[in-house]
Amino acid sequence: MINLRHASERGIANFGWLDSKHSFSFGSYYDPQHMGFSALRVINDDSVAPGAGFATHGHRDMEIISYVLKGSISHKDSEGNIEVLPAGEFQLMSAGSGISHSEYNASATEPLKFLQIWIQPNTLDNVPEYQQKNFGQQVGLTTIATPTGENGTLQLKQNATLSQLILAPQSEITYKIADNRKVYVHQVSGELCIEDKQLKIGDGAKLTDMTTVTFVNPSDTRSTALIFNLP
Repeated sequence: MINLRHASERGIANFGWLDSKHSFSFGSYYDPQHMGFSALRVINDDSVAPGAGFATHGHRDMEIISYVLKGSISHKDSEGNIEVLPAGEFQLMSAGSGISHSEYNASATEPLKFLQIWIQPNTLDNVPEYQQKNFGQQVGLTTIATPTGENGTLQLKQNATLSQLILAPQSEITYKIADNRKVYVHQVSGELCIEDKQLKIGDGAKLTDMTTVTFVNPSDTRSTALIFNLP
């Protein structure tokens, strides 16, 4: 079964310096039909004005992934990590027993656009951890995060996998889904067809009770999506 939600149906929060689109309930946006999907709790599509950002604030017991689409993030946290995340970079911050951090647009002149993703961990009170990596733009499926951190992936504290899917124009790929697993697809750029459903930028799709799915790029431009394989 494929449950498609269009980008235009997402929650909206606009504070001037921040324009955010929420795939799931977050902050002042509440929709009991969209509280998350399995362990996936948040996908916020954030656009941040030059020089602006999120002042120091705390998190606990959450796996927080940032994926920079345009510009760069200036990150600082209570564990002593001071980093800049350029476009194309993935960051995983395991909040564990508690961590404070700030995130700012590193540029005083250029906008920042990134995805903020929260995944609920399957163990609590872990030691906070920080990971950051660029996985490139290789065509096909690239595994970004796994429970074990195998093959240089980021290590998630959850029985979940995050992959980056890049399809060349007029191409397709078959994806197998194990029994009792769920898959969530977030379209980052371009277009993607899943059976009779067409995803465009910002669209999301919940896949349940499926064992095999074919992702098709029907367009003349590249297609990029994030694929969450969930318990």
